[in-house]
Amino acid sequence: MIEYFDALETRDNAARESALMTALPGQVAHAQKSSPAFQQILQGINPATVTSRRALAGLPVTRKHELLERQQACRNAVGNVFGGFSALGFGTQMPRVFSSPGPIYEPEGGARDYWRMARAIFAAGFRSGELIHNSFSYHFVPAGSMMETGAHALGCTVFPGGTGQTEQQVQSMAELQPAGYIGTPSFLKIILDKAAEMGVALPSVKKAMFGGEAFPPSLRDWFAERGVAGYQCYATADLGLIAYETATREGLVLDEGVIVEIVRPGTGDPVADGEVGEVVVTTLNPDYPLIRFGTGDLSAVLSGACPTGRTNTRIKGWLGRADQTTKIRGMFVHPGQIAEITKRFPEVARARLVVTGEMANDTMTLKVETACSGPDALATKLTEAIRDVTKLRGQVEILLPGSLPNDGKVIEDARSYK
Repeated sequence: MIEYFDALETRDNAARESALMTALPGQVAHAQKSSPAFQQILQGINPATVTSRRALAGLPVTRKHELLERQQACRNAVGNVFGGFSALGFGTQMPRVFSSPGPIYEPEGGARDYWRMARAIFAAGFRSGELIHNSFSYHFVPAGSMMETGAHALGCTVFPGGTGQTEQQVQSMAELQPAGYIGTPSFLKIILDKAAEMGVALPSVKKAMFGGEAFPPSLRDWFAERGVAGYQCYATADLGLIAYETATREGLVLDEGVIVEIVRPGTGDPVADGEVGEVVVTTLNPDYPLIRFGTGDLSAVLSGACPTGRTNTRIKGWLGRADQTTKIRGMFVHPGQIAEITKRFPEVARARLVVTGEMANDTMTLKVETACSGPDALATKLTEAIRDVTKLRGQVEILLPGSLPNDGKVIEDARSYK
Protein backbone atom coordinates (compact mmCIF):
# COMPACT_ATOMS: atom_id res chain seq x y z
CA MET A 1 0.00 0.00 0.00
CA ILE A 2 1.31 3.44 -0.95
CA GLU A 3 1.78 5.80 1.99
CA TYR A 4 1.63 9.60 1.89
CA PHE A 5 3.23 12.24 4.08
CA ASP A 6 -0.12 14.03 4.48
CA ALA A 7 -3.49 14.54 2.79
CA LEU A 8 -2.20 17.54 0.81
CA GLU A 9 -0.40 15.20 -1.57
CA THR A 10 -3.59 13.57 -2.86
CA ARG A 11 -6.04 16.47 -2.83
CA ASP A 12 -7.98 17.43 -5.94
CA ASN A 13 -5.97 19.62 -8.31
CA ALA A 14 -8.67 22.28 -8.33
CA ALA A 15 -8.65 22.39 -4.53
CA ARG A 16 -4.86 22.74 -4.48
CA GLU A 17 -4.87 25.53 -7.04
CA SER A 18 -7.65 27.33 -5.19
CA ALA A 19 -5.71 27.11 -1.92
CA LEU A 20 -2.50 28.40 -3.51
CA MET A 21 -4.20 31.28 -5.30
CA THR A 22 -6.12 32.18 -2.13
CA ALA A 23 -2.84 32.37 -0.20
CA LEU A 24 -1.00 34.28 -2.92
CA PRO A 25 -2.42 37.82 -2.38
CA GLY A 26 -1.63 37.63 1.33
CA GLN A 27 1.94 36.54 0.63
CA VAL A 28 2.44 39.38 -1.85
CA ALA A 29 1.07 41.86 0.68
CA HIS A 30 3.29 40.37 3.40
CA ALA A 31 6.36 40.64 1.16
CA GLN A 32 5.59 44.29 0.44
CA LYS A 33 5.14 45.05 4.13
CA SER A 34 7.91 42.94 5.69
CA SER A 35 10.61 42.90 3.02
CA PRO A 36 12.12 46.29 2.06
CA ALA A 37 13.44 44.74 -1.16
CA PHE A 38 10.02 43.58 -2.30
CA GLN A 39 8.47 46.84 -1.17
CA GLN A 40 10.57 48.37 -3.93
CA ILE A 41 10.37 45.53 -6.47
CA LEU A 42 6.57 45.28 -6.17
CA GLN A 43 5.94 49.01 -5.91
CA GLY A 44 2.57 49.95 -7.33
CA ILE A 45 1.26 46.37 -7.25
CA ASN A 46 -2.12 45.87 -5.58
CA PRO A 47 -1.85 42.47 -3.83
CA ALA A 48 -5.61 42.01 -3.96
CA THR A 49 -5.40 41.68 -7.74
CA VAL A 50 -2.79 38.88 -7.70
CA THR A 51 -5.21 35.99 -7.46
CA SER A 52 -4.29 33.93 -10.52
CA ARG A 53 -1.26 32.57 -12.33
CA ARG A 54 -1.87 35.05 -15.10
CA ALA A 55 -1.70 37.93 -12.60
CA LEU A 56 1.37 36.37 -10.97
CA ALA A 57 3.08 36.22 -14.37
CA GLY A 58 2.74 40.00 -14.59
CA LEU A 59 5.04 40.52 -11.58
CA PRO A 60 8.79 40.95 -12.10
CA VAL A 61 11.15 37.99 -11.74
CA THR A 62 13.94 38.42 -9.19
CA ARG A 63 16.98 36.39 -10.12
CA LYS A 64 19.83 35.19 -7.94
CA HIS A 65 22.33 37.73 -9.25
CA GLU A 66 19.91 40.53 -8.29
CA LEU A 67 19.60 39.10 -4.79
CA LEU A 68 23.40 39.08 -4.51
CA GLU A 69 23.68 42.63 -5.84
CA ARG A 70 21.16 43.91 -3.29
CA GLN A 71 22.94 42.07 -0.50
CA GLN A 72 26.29 43.53 -1.53
CA ALA A 73 24.80 47.03 -1.66
CA CYS A 74 23.52 46.64 1.90
CA ARG A 75 26.61 45.02 3.47
CA ASN A 76 27.56 48.17 5.38
CA ALA A 77 24.10 48.54 6.91
CA VAL A 78 23.99 46.78 10.28
CA GLY A 79 21.40 44.00 10.36
CA ASN A 80 20.60 44.21 6.65
CA VAL A 81 22.96 41.56 5.31
CA PHE A 82 20.05 39.92 3.47
CA GLY A 83 19.57 42.84 1.09
CA GLY A 84 16.14 43.62 2.47
CA PHE A 85 14.63 40.25 1.46
CA SER A 86 14.32 38.69 4.91
CA ALA A 87 11.25 39.39 7.03
CA LEU A 88 13.18 38.30 10.13
CA GLY A 89 15.85 39.95 12.23
CA PHE A 90 18.62 38.36 14.26
CA GLY A 91 17.62 36.69 17.50
CA THR A 92 15.53 33.73 18.60
CA GLN A 93 13.33 33.93 15.50
CA MET A 94 16.40 33.24 13.31
CA PRO A 95 18.42 30.37 14.83
CA ARG A 96 21.02 30.26 12.05
CA VAL A 97 22.48 32.20 9.14
CA PHE A 98 24.16 30.39 6.24
CA SER A 99 26.42 31.43 3.41
CA SER A 100 26.36 30.17 -0.18
CA PRO A 101 28.91 31.04 -2.89
CA GLY A 102 28.82 34.74 -3.74
CA PRO A 103 28.63 35.05 -0.82
CA ILE A 104 24.85 35.03 -0.51
CA TYR A 105 23.56 34.91 3.07
CA GLU A 106 20.41 32.91 3.81
CA PRO A 107 18.35 33.08 7.02
CA GLU A 108 16.95 30.01 8.72
CA GLY A 109 13.69 30.63 10.54
CA GLY A 110 12.60 28.83 13.66
CA ALA A 111 9.54 27.09 12.22
CA ARG A 112 9.39 23.31 12.47
CA ASP A 113 10.77 21.80 9.25
CA TYR A 114 11.58 25.32 8.02
CA TRP A 115 12.95 24.05 4.70
CA ARG A 116 10.00 21.62 4.22
CA MET A 117 12.31 18.65 3.61
CA ALA A 118 10.34 16.07 5.61
CA ARG A 119 8.02 15.41 2.66
CA ALA A 120 10.90 14.43 0.38
CA ILE A 121 12.59 12.33 3.08
CA PHE A 122 9.31 10.46 3.63
CA ALA A 123 8.93 9.84 -0.11
CA ALA A 124 12.42 8.32 -0.11
CA GLY A 125 11.19 5.69 2.34
CA PHE A 126 12.35 6.99 5.72
CA ARG A 127 9.98 6.66 8.68
CA SER A 128 9.70 7.87 12.26
CA GLY A 129 11.96 6.08 14.70
CA GLU A 130 14.80 5.47 12.25
CA LEU A 131 18.40 6.68 12.34
CA ILE A 132 19.64 8.66 9.32
CA HIS A 133 23.29 9.19 8.43
CA ASN A 134 23.40 12.78 7.12
CA SER A 135 26.50 13.53 5.06
CA PHE A 136 25.56 16.94 3.78
CA SER A 137 27.85 19.75 4.88
CA TYR A 138 27.12 21.31 8.27
CA HIS A 139 29.22 24.44 7.86
CA PHE A 140 28.57 27.61 5.85
CA VAL A 141 25.91 26.14 3.53
CA PRO A 142 22.46 25.13 4.84
CA ALA A 143 22.31 21.63 3.31
CA GLY A 144 23.09 19.76 6.53
CA SER A 145 20.55 21.72 8.55
CA MET A 146 17.94 21.48 5.79
CA MET A 147 18.01 17.71 5.94
CA GLU A 148 18.41 17.44 9.71
CA THR A 149 15.42 19.64 10.51
CA GLY A 150 13.31 17.71 7.98
CA ALA A 151 14.40 14.39 9.49
CA HIS A 152 13.60 15.62 13.00
CA ALA A 153 10.15 16.75 11.87
CA LEU A 154 9.63 13.24 10.51
CA GLY A 155 10.57 11.77 13.89
CA CYS A 156 13.99 10.46 12.91
CA THR A 157 17.32 10.59 14.75
CA VAL A 158 20.23 12.04 12.80
CA PHE A 159 23.93 11.25 12.85
CA PRO A 160 25.64 14.46 11.57
CA GLY A 161 28.33 12.79 9.48
CA GLY A 162 29.05 15.76 7.28
CA THR A 163 31.71 15.38 4.60
CA GLY A 164 35.19 13.86 4.53
CA GLN A 165 36.79 11.33 6.91
CA THR A 166 35.68 8.40 4.78
CA GLU A 167 36.99 5.63 7.03
CA GLN A 168 35.27 7.15 10.07
CA GLN A 169 32.04 7.38 8.02
CA VAL A 170 32.28 3.67 7.28
CA GLN A 171 32.99 2.86 10.94
CA SER A 172 30.04 4.94 12.15
CA MET A 173 27.67 3.27 9.67
CA ALA A 174 28.90 -0.19 10.63
CA GLU A 175 28.44 0.44 14.35
CA LEU A 176 25.34 2.64 14.45
CA GLN A 177 23.47 0.70 11.72
CA PRO A 178 21.51 3.65 10.23
CA ALA A 179 18.43 2.91 8.12
CA GLY A 180 19.84 5.01 5.32
CA TYR A 181 21.89 7.92 4.05
CA ILE A 182 21.22 11.50 3.05
CA GLY A 183 23.81 13.45 1.05
CA THR A 184 25.33 13.60 -2.42
CA PRO A 185 25.31 10.38 -4.46
CA SER A 186 29.01 10.65 -5.22
CA PHE A 187 29.95 10.67 -1.53
CA LEU A 188 27.85 7.61 -0.75
CA LYS A 189 29.58 5.82 -3.62
CA ILE A 190 32.93 6.78 -2.10
CA ILE A 191 31.79 5.45 1.29
CA LEU A 192 30.57 2.15 -0.16
CA ASP A 193 33.74 1.72 -2.19
CA LYS A 194 35.84 2.39 0.93
CA ALA A 195 33.72 -0.08 2.93
CA ALA A 196 34.36 -2.75 0.30
CA GLU A 197 38.08 -1.95 0.38
CA MET A 198 38.09 -2.26 4.19
CA GLY A 199 36.06 -5.47 4.10
CA VAL A 200 33.31 -3.88 6.19
CA ALA A 201 29.67 -4.76 5.51
CA LEU A 202 27.00 -2.04 5.73
CA PRO A 203 23.81 -4.12 5.59
CA SER A 204 21.55 -1.58 7.28
CA VAL A 205 21.93 1.10 4.58
CA LYS A 206 18.96 0.23 2.39
CA LYS A 207 17.78 3.66 1.26
CA ALA A 208 19.15 7.07 0.44
CA MET A 209 17.97 10.52 -0.48
CA PHE A 210 20.27 12.53 -2.71
CA GLY A 211 20.65 16.17 -3.64
CA GLY A 212 23.25 18.66 -4.79
CA GLU A 213 24.36 16.62 -7.81
CA ALA A 214 22.99 14.88 -10.85
CA PHE A 215 21.73 11.35 -10.16
CA PRO A 216 21.79 9.53 -13.50
CA PRO A 217 20.08 6.15 -14.03
CA SER A 218 23.49 4.44 -14.30
CA LEU A 219 24.38 5.52 -10.76
CA ARG A 220 20.90 4.63 -9.50
CA ASP A 221 21.42 1.12 -10.88
CA TRP A 222 24.88 0.92 -9.28
CA PHE A 223 23.33 1.58 -5.86
CA ALA A 224 20.46 -0.81 -6.52
CA GLU A 225 22.96 -3.61 -7.23
CA ARG A 226 24.31 -3.00 -3.73
CA GLY A 227 20.89 -3.03 -2.10
CA VAL A 228 20.43 0.74 -1.79
CA ALA A 229 17.27 2.40 -3.15
CA GLY A 230 18.25 5.98 -3.99
CA TYR A 231 15.89 8.91 -4.53
CA GLN A 232 16.61 12.48 -5.47
CA CYS A 233 15.16 15.83 -4.43
CA TYR A 234 15.37 19.34 -5.87
CA ALA A 235 15.94 22.04 -3.27
CA THR A 236 17.84 25.32 -3.02
CA ALA A 237 19.32 27.35 -0.18
CA ASP A 238 16.93 30.20 -0.98
CA LEU A 239 13.68 28.27 -1.27
CA GLY A 240 14.02 24.94 0.51
CA LEU A 241 12.27 21.99 -1.13
CA ILE A 242 10.91 22.54 -4.65
CA ALA A 243 10.24 18.98 -5.85
CA TYR A 244 10.97 15.37 -4.94
CA GLU A 245 11.19 11.91 -6.48
CA THR A 246 8.71 9.13 -5.71
CA ALA A 247 8.87 5.34 -5.97
CA THR A 248 7.81 5.38 -9.64
CA ARG A 249 10.85 7.52 -10.57
CA GLU A 250 8.87 9.41 -13.20
CA GLY A 251 9.92 13.02 -12.83
CA LEU A 252 9.77 15.03 -9.60
CA VAL A 253 6.53 15.97 -7.81
CA LEU A 254 6.26 19.61 -6.76
CA ASP A 255 6.23 20.45 -3.06
CA GLU A 256 2.94 21.66 -1.58
CA GLY A 257 4.39 24.94 -0.21
CA VAL A 258 5.51 26.58 -3.44
CA ILE A 259 4.02 27.97 -6.64
CA VAL A 260 6.19 26.97 -9.60
CA GLU A 261 6.25 28.48 -13.08
CA ILE A 262 8.38 27.51 -16.09
CA VAL A 263 9.31 30.65 -18.05
CA ARG A 264 11.26 31.43 -21.18
CA PRO A 265 14.88 32.17 -20.19
CA GLY A 266 15.62 35.88 -19.99
CA THR A 267 11.94 36.73 -19.51
CA GLY A 268 9.14 36.21 -17.02
CA ASP A 269 6.82 34.73 -19.64
CA PRO A 270 5.43 31.26 -18.84
CA VAL A 271 5.92 28.64 -21.55
CA ALA A 272 3.51 25.90 -22.57
CA ASP A 273 3.49 22.69 -20.52
CA GLY A 274 6.22 20.40 -21.77
CA GLU A 275 8.43 23.20 -23.08
CA VAL A 276 11.79 23.60 -21.37
CA GLY A 277 12.33 26.88 -19.52
CA GLU A 278 13.61 28.45 -16.33
CA VAL A 279 12.14 27.35 -12.99
CA VAL A 280 10.61 30.37 -11.22
CA VAL A 281 9.30 29.85 -7.69
CA THR A 282 7.06 31.81 -5.38
CA THR A 283 7.35 30.52 -1.83
CA LEU A 284 4.67 30.77 0.83
CA ASN A 285 7.36 30.98 3.53
CA PRO A 286 6.53 34.11 5.60
CA ASP A 287 10.09 34.45 6.95
CA TYR A 288 11.80 34.74 3.57
CA PRO A 289 8.94 35.65 1.21
CA LEU A 290 10.53 35.30 -2.24
CA ILE A 291 8.06 36.26 -4.97
CA ARG A 292 8.83 34.93 -8.48
CA PHE A 293 12.38 33.95 -7.66
CA GLY A 294 14.30 32.79 -10.72
CA THR A 295 16.37 29.74 -9.81
CA GLY A 296 18.45 29.80 -12.99
CA ASP A 297 17.66 26.09 -13.47
CA LEU A 298 16.00 24.64 -16.56
CA SER A 299 13.18 22.12 -16.38
CA ALA A 300 9.80 21.34 -17.94
CA VAL A 301 6.38 20.20 -16.80
CA LEU A 302 5.85 16.45 -17.18
CA SER A 303 2.33 15.64 -18.33
CA GLY A 304 0.03 13.37 -16.40
CA ALA A 305 -0.28 12.48 -12.74
CA CYS A 306 2.22 10.55 -10.65
CA PRO A 307 1.29 6.82 -10.59
CA THR A 308 1.74 6.83 -6.81
CA GLY A 309 -1.50 8.83 -6.52
CA ARG A 310 0.17 12.14 -5.67
CA THR A 311 -1.75 14.72 -7.65
CA ASN A 312 0.58 17.72 -7.75
CA THR A 313 2.31 18.76 -10.97
CA ARG A 314 5.49 16.94 -11.92
CA ILE A 315 8.59 18.39 -13.54
CA LYS A 316 11.31 16.57 -15.45
CA GLY A 317 14.11 17.42 -13.05
CA TRP A 318 17.22 19.48 -13.68
CA LEU A 319 17.83 20.04 -17.41
CA GLY A 320 20.64 22.62 -17.33
CA ARG A 321 21.17 26.30 -16.57
CA ALA A 322 19.07 29.17 -17.89
CA ASP A 323 21.79 31.84 -17.87
CA GLN A 324 23.13 31.57 -21.42
CA THR A 325 24.76 34.99 -21.62
CA THR A 326 27.72 34.90 -23.99
CA LYS A 327 30.29 37.36 -25.33
CA ILE A 328 30.22 37.96 -29.09
CA ARG A 329 32.82 40.22 -30.69
CA GLY A 330 33.54 41.84 -27.35
CA MET A 331 29.85 42.44 -26.52
CA PHE A 332 27.73 40.49 -24.04
CA VAL A 333 24.48 39.15 -25.48
CA HIS A 334 21.93 37.70 -23.05
CA PRO A 335 18.59 35.86 -23.38
CA GLY A 336 16.62 38.96 -22.42
CA GLN A 337 17.83 40.70 -25.57
CA ILE A 338 16.62 37.81 -27.75
CA ALA A 339 13.26 38.08 -26.00
CA GLU A 340 13.20 41.83 -26.68
CA ILE A 341 13.81 41.21 -30.39
CA THR A 342 11.14 38.53 -30.79
CA LYS A 343 8.52 40.48 -28.84
CA ARG A 344 8.54 43.04 -31.64
CA PHE A 345 7.20 40.39 -34.01
CA PRO A 346 4.02 38.58 -32.87
CA GLU A 347 4.35 36.19 -35.79
CA VAL A 348 7.53 34.70 -34.29
CA ALA A 349 6.72 31.68 -32.12
CA ARG A 350 10.20 30.74 -30.84
CA ALA A 351 13.74 31.91 -31.46
CA ARG A 352 17.32 30.82 -30.84
CA LEU A 353 20.55 32.72 -31.43
CA VAL A 354 23.27 30.37 -32.67
CA VAL A 355 26.89 31.57 -32.54
CA THR A 356 29.32 29.72 -34.83
CA GLY A 357 32.85 30.09 -36.15
CA GLU A 358 35.80 30.84 -33.90
CA MET A 359 36.33 33.33 -31.10
CA ALA A 360 36.98 36.82 -32.54
CA ASN A 361 35.84 35.54 -35.94
CA ASP A 362 32.31 34.44 -35.22
CA THR A 363 28.89 34.59 -36.85
CA MET A 364 25.55 34.86 -35.11
CA THR A 365 22.37 33.58 -36.68
CA LEU A 366 18.93 34.15 -35.23
CA LYS A 367 16.81 31.11 -36.03
CA VAL A 368 13.10 31.78 -35.70
CA GLU A 369 10.01 29.62 -35.99
CA THR A 370 7.11 31.23 -37.81
CA ALA A 371 4.17 30.42 -40.06
CA CYS A 372 4.53 33.87 -41.66
CA SER A 373 3.61 33.99 -45.36
CA GLY A 374 6.21 36.66 -46.12
CA PRO A 375 9.43 35.28 -44.60
CA ASP A 376 11.81 37.47 -46.63
CA ALA A 377 10.28 40.71 -45.35
CA LEU A 378 10.26 39.34 -41.80
CA ALA A 379 13.91 38.32 -42.06
CA THR A 380 14.86 41.83 -43.14
CA LYS A 381 13.05 43.39 -40.20
CA LEU A 382 14.56 40.89 -37.77
CA THR A 383 18.05 41.66 -39.07
CA GLU A 384 17.46 45.33 -38.32
CA ALA A 385 16.14 44.50 -34.85
CA ILE A 386 19.21 42.39 -34.06
CA ARG A 387 21.45 45.33 -34.87
CA ASP A 388 19.25 47.72 -32.89
CA VAL A 389 19.11 45.61 -29.72
CA THR A 390 22.53 43.92 -29.60
CA LYS A 391 24.58 46.54 -31.54
CA LEU A 392 25.95 43.59 -33.56
CA ARG A 393 25.30 42.34 -37.06
CA GLY A 394 23.55 39.01 -37.38
CA GLN A 395 21.89 36.74 -39.90
CA VAL A 396 18.34 35.41 -39.78
CA GLU A 397 17.11 31.92 -40.64
CA ILE A 398 13.37 31.30 -40.95
CA LEU A 399 12.13 27.89 -39.80
CA LEU A 400 8.77 26.14 -39.69
CA PRO A 401 7.05 25.83 -36.29
CA GLY A 402 8.44 22.92 -34.27
CA SER A 403 11.88 22.97 -35.90
CA LEU A 404 13.92 24.14 -32.90
CA PRO A 405 14.90 21.63 -30.18
CA ASN A 406 12.89 21.70 -26.95
CA ASP A 407 15.87 22.17 -24.63
CA GLY A 408 15.33 25.66 -23.23
CA LYS A 409 18.26 27.19 -25.09
CA VAL A 410 17.81 30.76 -26.26
CA ILE A 411 21.50 31.28 -27.04
CA GLU A 412 23.61 28.39 -28.35
CA ASP A 413 27.37 28.89 -28.38
CA ALA A 414 28.55 26.47 -31.10
CA ARG A 415 31.94 28.14 -31.68
CA SER A 416 35.24 26.33 -31.88
CA TYR A 417 37.54 27.05 -28.94
CA LYS A 418 40.64 25.29 -30.30
